[in-house]
Amino acid sequence: MAPVARLLVLCLLSSLGSLRSDLLPNLMPVALPPLEGEALPFAVLAGVAAVFAGWRREKWPRGRGILAAVAVGAGLFLVPAVIVALSAAWISSMTRVVLFSLAPVFAVVLEPYVGRGAGGGVRGGLLAAIAAVAGVLCLFPVDAPRSVGAGIAVCGVMVAVACVAAANCYAVRIAAELPGNSVAPMAAIAGTTAAVGLAVASAMTEHAVWRLDALRPAVVWSAAVELPGLLLLFWLMRRISAARMTTRFVLAPLMAILVSMAVMRPEVGVRGGLGLLLMASGAGWLLLAPEDDAAAELVDVETGILAMQSEAHTTV
Repeated sequence: MAPVARLLVLCLLSSLGSLRSDLLPNLMPVALPPLEGEALPFAVLAGVAAVFAGWRREKWPRGRGILAAVAVGAGLFLVPAVIVALSAAWISSMTRVVLFSLAPVFAVVLEPYVGRGAGGGVRGGLLAAIAAVAGVLCLFPVDAPRSVGAGIAVCGVMVAVACVAAANCYAVRIAAELPGNSVAPMAAIAGTTAAVGLAVASAMTEHAVWRLDALRPAVVWSAAVELPGLLLLFWLMRRISAARMTTRFVLAPLMAILVSMAVMRPEVGVRGGLGLLLMASGAGWLLLAPEDDAAAELVDVETGILAMQSEAHTTV
């Protein structure tokens, strides 16, 4: 239950981002460009993870290990952030929440192929993920594309969601194969990849803001709220499956809704109550349901066959 509890903390920290303008409206008097603001937490992550890895004298990956960490940073952070920023003019934030709630569906489908293989699948995970998406649809309005540009933007965000799910599956597999007991080196390389890539994209498409009064609150927010969430994300990669990890894209908006309801006390209709129930039950099943016995038995059988073949070869 410890990984599940920390995942819930991660979701709570993620939900604070959407509530920041309501809870702390005067925190950032000067808004940073989107990509520049996205680069800050990853730069902080890269620095903290590198210092921690150096202090612990962790073994740094080499060769393919470096490329794998770069791929994690690009697939999990860089590519989705750039696509979302480019599509912001055509897709509302509500529609984006609905599209990203599909991440658990993609993760359940892709994990046997991109992730740890046949083991680790959640029994009934696909049905639970679809139920969670249905709950999100009950609560968040979706704008149908009304132009070719909007349709391309929706397809682009879908690609970003699939990229996040696939990268999450791949990161869980890579984290289990890393030398040592820490993912700090991988976090440092992935954070550097995302920070540098987003900074370059910001320089090419935006007017960067270098004013101290604008950067200081953003850096403080990144260090106090976004950095703990990123550290928890990498910590969970060695302890929980990718399908369970992607429930953060359902639980974070659910927590944001519950906090808003506690503060504003709006009236919740039947559709809203059904949506909350479906989101909570679908995400809860993904987090707490047992793993698929058939998949686990298949792994045991394959392991036994390999062991017998090795023993026979040794005997010969």
